[in-house]
Amino acid sequence: MSGHSKFANIKHKKEKNDAAKGKIFTVIGREIAVAVKEGGADPANNSKLSAVIAKAKANNMPNDTIERGIKKAAGDIGNVNYVYNTYEGYGPAGTAIIVKTLTDNKNRTASNVRAAFTKGGGNVGTTGCVSYMFDEKGQIIISKEECETPADDLMMLALDLGAEDFSEEEDSYEIITDPESFPAVREGLEKEGIPMVEADVTMIPQNYVTLTSDEDKKKIQRILDLLDEDDDVQDVYTNYDDGE
Repeated sequence: MSGHSKFANIKHKKEKNDAAKGKIFTVIGREIAVAVKEGGADPANNSKLSAVIAKAKANNMPNDTIERGIKKAAGDIGNVNYVYNTYEGYGPAGTAIIVKTLTDNKNRTASNVRAAFTKGGGNVGTTGCVSYMFDEKGQIIISKEECETPADDLMMLALDLGAEDFSEEEDSYEIITDPESFPAVREGLEKEGIPMVEADVTMIPQNYVTLTSDEDKKKIQRILDLLDEDDDVQDVYTNYDDGE
């Protein structure tokens, strides 16, 4: 977020999510199932599965849980019917929100997403109505506390691997890649033993919106909380700057 630590925001998000680990593991379990169905159960030959495993580890999913998920998915390929969908819309004061879902029931998911927007005074729009305000980028966050590699060396490593940008925050480093280069950069850092707090392809707002009305802040938080509670929702991106 502009003006304050991205790592602090991630830690805040993770602390909140610690109370809902079951939700995160359900979400990642579905991603594993889809990745195995599309590319097989061997992460060495399935970059999508490899990326999901990295995401699982970043969210502290135990290795045996990951392995069980892969084995279950490999034996259950014919029954995996999850589909990805993206919804775009507006929160209060024109804030932009993108919702990515993975579901086995599109009607249920569409209804729940619309209800979340409505309850927070927002509305779902048409495809493309807000996505032009975001850039799709690979984003890797590294905690300074956990990383022994000097900043200059880490920057050179990231750029050599194909990263677009490297920035230093108060308590973390941020590496930005284009979506196509992301797997190679993430895998290269992993091979060098660089610990990653967050590593994912994400939607980064070109500009952030600060809400001045307490009522608007409550409304958008209502939307985000309802979406966060929905097991069908994979990721939510917004240009709302909560200032935390």
